[in-house]
Amino acid sequence: MMTWPQLLSAQRRQSKPVSAEQSRSAFEQDFDRIIFSHPFRRLQDKTQVHPLPEHDFVHTRLTHSLEVSSVGRSLGRRVGEVLLQRHPTLQAQFTSHDFGTIVASASLAHDLGNPPFGHSGEDGLSDYFVHGEGQAYRSHFSERQWEDLIHFEGNAQGFRILNKSQYQGLKLTYATLGAFTKYPCPAWFPARDKSRKSQKKFGFFQTEHTLFQEIATTLALVPQGPTAWARHPLAFLVEAADDICYNIIDLEDGCRLGLVSLPDTIDLLAAILKDDFKPDKVARIATTDEKIGVLRALAIGKLIDDAVDVFLDHEAGILNGTFDQALTDQGSYRQPLKKIIEVSVEKMYRARHVVEIETAGFEILPGLLHEFLKAAEHLISGNHARKYANLGRLLPEDTRLAILADRENRYGHTREIIDFVSGLTDRNAVALFRKIRGL
Repeated sequence: MMTWPQLLSAQRRQSKPVSAEQSRSAFEQDFDRIIFSHPFRRLQDKTQVHPLPEHDFVHTRLTHSLEVSSVGRSLGRRVGEVLLQRHPTLQAQFTSHDFGTIVASASLAHDLGNPPFGHSGEDGLSDYFVHGEGQAYRSHFSERQWEDLIHFEGNAQGFRILNKSQYQGLKLTYATLGAFTKYPCPAWFPARDKSRKSQKKFGFFQTEHTLFQEIATTLALVPQGPTAWARHPLAFLVEAADDICYNIIDLEDGCRLGLVSLPDTIDLLAAILKDDFKPDKVARIATTDEKIGVLRALAIGKLIDDAVDVFLDHEAGILNGTFDQALTDQGSYRQPLKKIIEVSVEKMYRARHVVEIETAGFEILPGLLHEFLKAAEHLISGNHARKYANLGRLLPEDTRLAILADRENRYGHTREIIDFVSGLTDRNAVALFRKIRGL
């Protein structure tokens, strides 16, 4: 069984645990390191749902991440208050703020690995190796490496970004990295059990497998096989914060864009508020934005209360690794949330402007990946073909240096190029593609 003192480890990679400063705990240092990092700033121009938005109220990955972090902080603090009462010995080392800050930090970083064009970007990068010209590279990789390449996964990419030395060497605490990892298993995992939420996707590539193993050992995560572990308990709260925000706030965006009618939006939120929904009060609110804003805030509050109750009711199962479901799937509001998802899929995620830009992503990202993988090959070989020499100069300096420092590592080179392409913002990807195609 996992224990909270180990799960809240302030150990950092290749260093001793960092003692708290007078004004900041180790976990608050994590939060600050993420928010000042370059990968976090890039989220301001990455698609949430509505690509390349022209409206200033539509959420990007940046605003979504800030909101998820805020909800995560509330979830962590609320849970922490009760856990400190249940386990009084924790009070000598930790406060409820520590729980809140760990969840807030992991929530802040939860979308760092997402490529341009949302989930279609993930599919585009995977399809390059599954169906596209990347199939020609198959013989260069082991089976485990190939599984990584044919299943690009934003969660694993995020874990990689958080642990790359180039990105300011964030060196987050193991507690925060554990809470960040919703899927503590690799892509190559023949014994995968998809009835377990933690195994529906994967959380680290082969390049970070040894590191995650070290983190899991330090945190004493429960093994679920030779290469998989039970989730860090606080990862359930990170997942809940994300689920709450994208369900409710995507609906809010859809209403403001006119994709979902105001009456339908009010009905969907009222199903969560139940007896606390007061139609007469809503009718007295002057504007649509205010109506939706008030209902959204009340709904999020209800969902936070519910997720906290589910977590605390299942604490023992979470700690021994037997509970492995999303908190929102086990809560009192699973049916209203299911209805919101159905409406979102029908009226928003399949909206014409969303589909058009996502379709462009299937052309743009594989195209960029192909050209820059060729550029990396020429960089290593010293071939001076003018086109690829020029493309090599367009790579970031740290990417070129990483490739040249380990010339024989074909998998490492490929991951570096994927890091570059997946790290582009939506607009950067479009602009770069147009330039190299001479458009």
